[in-house]
Amino acid sequence: MYSAKINGEPTTFGTSGLLYRSNKVMYDRATLSLWHQFTGEPIIGPLADSGIRLPFFPVILTTWGEWLAEHSDTTVLSLQTGVFLPGLYRPEEDKRAAYNDYFSSPDTMFPVWLRSDALETKEVVLGLTVGDASKAYPVAALQSERVVNDVLGGTGLVVIASSISEAARAYERGERRFASAGDDPAGAEAPAALVDSDGVVWEVTEDYLVSSADSTQRLRRLPSHMSFWFGWYQFHPDTEIFVPDGN
Repeated sequence: MYSAKINGEPTTFGTSGLLYRSNKVMYDRATLSLWHQFTGEPIIGPLADSGIRLPFFPVILTTWGEWLAEHSDTTVLSLQTGVFLPGLYRPEEDKRAAYNDYFSSPDTMFPVWLRSDALETKEVVLGLTVGDASKAYPVAALQSERVVNDVLGGTGLVVIASSISEAARAYERGERRFASAGDDPAGAEAPAALVDSDGVVWEVTEDYLVSSADSTQRLRRLPSHMSFWFGWYQFHPDTEIFVPDGN
């Protein structure tokens, strides 16, 4: 997810139909420059080599039920798009969905020249970059761990995850260490609150961890990718991979 402003001016983006390393290439309607979806950088056209990079926001891959439980006042993108009938927009696990075959297959649709067999090709990972350091957190491992205290690029961070969906969020933590503030039964959603090593409870919000002792103390959320392993590795070949303790 990126800001759609270029040099402070809002515009809109479209799909070019082109791919780079099996990844979408989009274009902006203000300059018709081509942009790489994975990095947010212009690669061909008037803005190429300009040093511009679209501001990057955190995203989350979750279920409607889990999202609605956390955000009861949310608005929803209408299926009345005027492009396809609403019934044609199906969940990816539905065999009638346009990309069901792709998501069900272990193979890529197009050749991928830079590969690593450290993880399965289409294993879903949470990808983080801090400074020049990058790390992939396999979602399956996060679903088991639920709360992960880690250090990346010299920055302390904590990742919290759901065990029932692919939802995962990362926040700065400084020198603190966190654990879930509640019970963590199997099949639980992401923790709604964390407790630090001093016993202070922190509320989990979309933008920050907020201290219950002092609401002005906030730890910001870190921008992250949800990606297939092959996609993340192509653009971060020096990436670390999170391995749970004891594995």
